[in-house]
Amino acid sequence: MTIITKIRRQGGAAVVTIPPAILKTMELQVGDQLSLEMHDGELVVKPIRKTQRRYKLSELLEGGEVVSSLNADMAWVMEGDPVGHEIS
Repeated sequence: MTIITKIRRQGGAAVVTIPPAILKTMELQVGDQLSLEMHDGELVVKPIRKTQRRYKLSELLEGGEVVSSLNADMAWVMEGDPVGHEIS
């Protein structure tokens, strides 16, 4: 896929527009980071893939039962008297 775009000025920066079709194909969003490299006089742009996944609220809420179970399993931690300088 070849798309032609222009370099334009925005404030003090030179800006290149990435068309929505390219963003969708590369699974990128506004705010994602890109690596810019020079190879044989050409500019190579590569996405920086984060290992940390971003979750939607609905996905986080799906795990409610699991979190409740973990909290119940760890209830023993909250029992007993302070042994140091804990805030109670």
